[in-house]
Amino acid sequence: MNEYLVSIITPVYNAERFVSETIESIQNQTYDNWELLLVDDCSKDESYKIINKYMKNDDRIKYIKLDKNSGAAVSRNTGIKNAKGRFIAFVDSDDLWEPEKLEKQISYMIDNKIGFTFTSYRYMKEDGTKTNKIAKAPNKINYNGLLKNTIIGCSTVLLDRDIIGDFTMPLVKKGQDTATWLMILRNQDYAYGIEEALVNYRIVGNSLSSNKIKALKRTWNTYRNVENIGFLKSSYVFCFYVYNAIKKRI
Repeated sequence: MNEYLVSIITPVYNAERFVSETIESIQNQTYDNWELLLVDDCSKDESYKIINKYMKNDDRIKYIKLDKNSGAAVSRNTGIKNAKGRFIAFVDSDDLWEPEKLEKQISYMIDNKIGFTFTSYRYMKEDGTKTNKIAKAPNKINYNGLLKNTIIGCSTVLLDRDIIGDFTMPLVKKGQDTATWLMILRNQDYAYGIEEALVNYRIVGNSLSSNKIKALKRTWNTYRNVENIGFLKSSYVFCFYVYNAIKKRI
């Protein structure tokens, strides 16, 4: 099973507080055939020094620095462009993976010839304390289902390029991950969910509350300006999106 290289892409911007924990959660994977591409979006802190310490002892860890601050979409696309693996995964620089994440996802995908999977994830406090709250992945979701939902966490996704083909993320400032999943699901019947929470999603400061309005705005923008969906259908699926977003956090 370790024969398939996984390229893990992590945008880095002023990530000195948590990036070491993220790297170590990758190093602790039971599946060890991976490369970690850390794409630095012109950080102003000590992120590089921390990453360099790990690179010296693990040649699977790669560092790429952008010429100018360009945002998460450009960072992730730079990682995708430099990725050598058949499989593409993403992890944010403050999230953590459970040790068996890759092993379980790849086994499921290979056994069932699936190109797109995601997992449930657990909310984690800023200090790394795990909570009992889990965003549960459905068994599968299609394009129209995802328009109404917010369930696919970027750090949970694993993609098989042999099945879905090459791709890049749309160059939108926010919400490029959801726009990418929608783009892929135009050509794939479903993304398949794994019920087990294999990712820990860190809530930093008051980000959960302060970003709600921004999330609503970027979702509406995705409907209207990325997917080019008409006003009436956008309004219809947006109501479901809001309902599911609230339900996920209750």
